[in-house]
Amino acid sequence: MPDVNMDSNEDMVFDPDQDPEEKRAVRQNYRSLAKKIEEHQGNPNDILAEDLLSQVQQADQLFSRVKGPQEATLDSHLLLVASNMGAQKARAMKSGSGAFDVDDFVSKLVSFMAGPNALEDALPDDSDAEDTNDGSPLDWDRIGRKAMAKSRRVPVMGFMLGPLSIEQKKRAAVKRAKLEKNKEDMRKPQELKEEDITRSQNETTKNVAILEAMLGECGPINIFKFVVNPNDFAQSVENIFYLSFLIRDGKAALDLQNGEPIIYGCEEPSDADYVGGLKKRQIVLEFDMATWKRAIEVFDITETLIPQRPPSETRLGDKWYG
Repeated sequence: MPDVNMDSNEDMVFDPDQDPEEKRAVRQNYRSLAKKIEEHQGNPNDILAEDLLSQVQQADQLFSRVKGPQEATLDSHLLLVASNMGAQKARAMKSGSGAFDVDDFVSKLVSFMAGPNALEDALPDDSDAEDTNDGSPLDWDRIGRKAMAKSRRVPVMGFMLGPLSIEQKKRAAVKRAKLEKNKEDMRKPQELKEEDITRSQNETTKNVAILEAMLGECGPINIFKFVVNPNDFAQSVENIFYLSFLIRDGKAALDLQNGEPIIYGCEEPSDADYVGGLKKRQIVLEFDMATWKRAIEVFDITETLIPQRPPSETRLGDKWYG
């Protein structure tokens, strides 16, 4: 048996160099077998169990020639179709040999309780004669003793499970009070027209120009001494933001001199400078509250070089917002 299993495993090895004609024949045979089963998909009684078994056995013989995944997929598809067909046939099976005959049971029950000749005595000799049954009672104790021999449970009174009449419960409709809103509490949203919005001039462009002029007057200077406002952290951040536009456009340059960051104004480079090899470089400057306080302490900044700007205000309709 181990030798047989080893040979079967060797036959199932994937072979990419299998003969194309052989692969084509295997696929054709699998599709043909699957088609025969699928033709009876709607009526499983048209196909016999022997025919279904025969097709599965043919698929087993074809599987010995399967060397690729596509053929193996067709084999699994065929087995799936065959198993579904077998399940349909099993559900459609009807066995009438073990059916329960109520009339036969009642006749045997009466015969047992009233004696073997009860039915014959109850029937008259002439079919036109009147019923001559004397109405003798049935011996229920006899069938009771027969039943008690099969069970040791003491017979007790039982109850019917469930009510005799079922009343369908009607779901009561719940009326919900409609929420009424007080018209006095309702407020109409403020309507804004285009002429109500005061258009302010571009603050960014103006402030960038101010920093460019001041940088030209100051000359090379420590970047922190230039942008830090010791009285306002928010405006210090804004000064760095405006300065970044000058550095981006090449109107300002940042350099390290003796370990100190120095900012100074310069001429905007031309296209010829970039062709000659000039390259732009970008840096990320981290500036938080702790850095702001540390710069004021280290560089002894007591006054701001850039004038304090008033807080900007925006007008919407008749109201001003800071």
